[in-house]
Amino acid sequence: MAKNVGKTECLNYLLERLEEAGRRVALTSTGIDGERAGQPADAREPGIRIHAGTLFVTTERHYRERRLVAEILDVSDRQTALGRLVTARAVTAGRVLLSGPPDTRSLGEWIADAARRGAEITLVEGALSRLSLASPAVTGGVILATGAAVSGSIRRVVQATRHVHDLMELEEVDEETRRKLSGIERGLHAIDDAGEVHDLHVPSAFLVEGHKEAILSRGATLFVAGAVSDALLRFLRGRREAAGITLVARDFTRVFASPGSCRDFLSGGGRLRVLSRCRLVAVCANPLAPGGYRLDADELLAALREGLPGVPVYDIKRMDETCYSRKR
Repeated sequence: MAKNVGKTECLNYLLERLEEAGRRVALTSTGIDGERAGQPADAREPGIRIHAGTLFVTTERHYRERRLVAEILDVSDRQTALGRLVTARAVTAGRVLLSGPPDTRSLGEWIADAARRGAEITLVEGALSRLSLASPAVTGGVILATGAAVSGSIRRVVQATRHVHDLMELEEVDEETRRKLSGIERGLHAIDDAGEVHDLHVPSAFLVEGHKEAILSRGATLFVAGAVSDALLRFLRGRREAAGITLVARDFTRVFASPGSCRDFLSGGGRLRVLSRCRLVAVCANPLAPGGYRLDADELLAALREGLPGVPVYDIKRMDETCYSRKR
């Protein structure tokens, strides 16, 4: 939900539990993770702790900077700004800076390759700027990190988190509609009453102004292959037929419109649907903000659990204290 909400702490907790359970784990990242560039060595950023036997991928540059012994399994032909991607298996425990496949197709291929190499589960370290790699077309589920870094108000933390939760829970279209639309990669398309798909020749939802006449010319069900924008939702909300419009996105990661625009569109009778629904596995809540401000942990957990019914909500630090007490 924001930087410094405890995402890496959550990842480390998962790695510890999976290690204790004897699961074979693969680990990658949607960007550069494990520490922040230019950060002093004694800063509070926890870093990513990898256990022996973990499969991981990173760039050549970051592989050379690792703090563990590893066996190289593959070096890709593809070049990045930091060198080729190195797939390796940790021989000893330690820390590594992750920098994984940069796009959905490459990530999906790496996850499949990790499974062939024996991984039972792959964890993908996410990033706000690379949300598309959380698409259900790539990963089987999402753990959402939220907390005081989002806002100093518990009510606002819950509102912001609930908005993302609601996008993840958007209803899927029927199988026939999904089949017709899944291969479309760009632009706006309409589905008429007979179920036929029409290219509206609108290249992007961000270019509404120059294509207003075309958008509803072929029916009230629209598919946006790219990003759903504020401009598009505002335009649709202002139409006389707004209550009958169904807008279909590929998945929740493609909805770039603000919470207010989404709320206005839906309250006016519009419908939002997706080709593929996301599975929200859990929410991790961090009551501590970067500047030292702390929300009341009990109130934050209670409010999130009330606002996100049916979703497990955890404070990882409290679970660490409980689960590690026997080991101490």
